[in-house]
Amino acid sequence: MDVAAATPGGGSVRVFIVDDHSIVRHGLTMYLSVAGDIEVVGEAADGAEAVARVADLLAAGRAPDVALVDLLLPGLDGIGVAAALRELPSPPRVMILSSFGDVEHLRKALLAGVSGYLLKSAPAEAIADAVHAVHAGKLYLDPALSATLTQAVSPSGMAVSLTVREREVVALVAKGRSNRDIASALYISERTARTHVSHLLGKLGLKSRIQLAIWAHANGFPLAPPEELAPAGC
Repeated sequence: MDVAAATPGGGSVRVFIVDDHSIVRHGLTMYLSVAGDIEVVGEAADGAEAVARVADLLAAGRAPDVALVDLLLPGLDGIGVAAALRELPSPPRVMILSSFGDVEHLRKALLAGVSGYLLKSAPAEAIADAVHAVHAGKLYLDPALSATLTQAVSPSGMAVSLTVREREVVALVAKGRSNRDIASALYISERTARTHVSHLLGKLGLKSRIQLAIWAHANGFPLAPPEELAPAGC
């Protein structure tokens, strides 16, 4: 993997780890520390501690880029941690690490605005790829979960009327495309693409493009396969 390509600006991706099992935190730290372009800047054993420590790192100018958060934690759970971190200025993107692979847990996490969901049974090399994908602003779903979501969610019909251009934008967001990618595909400016996405979020009452992607899939727009959501080297 090309480090400069994987990490915007060629610098290290700063990662914060949250898990109530010390052996898991230690294992993740050891693995990510040898990835070369990933720096583990802190860890916590419970949700409240995680939010406090990330806030301290932010104040010290060492805010993490990505937080790897266990779904089940003492006190504040992973969904609560994601919500609390979003309230901070320049919050890290959150990727859930969990042993639960059911659709309901996945949906709750995605609708809470997390940027990724990885099963703890995933191979070790998938962790670094997931970190890079999330850091690059992509939606990362464990391949097994992507397949589960695709099979479990059936089209529910459009709740609102969308124009042809809006449907084109929604379809591209559902495939994990960035504003730049959307602009290129539709022959419009990146600013116009950003405006379209913002307008759609307001029109549908959604808070993030992750939620828009899930809404799109529930209404008949297919999510991209895992390799498109988080391509190697992104």
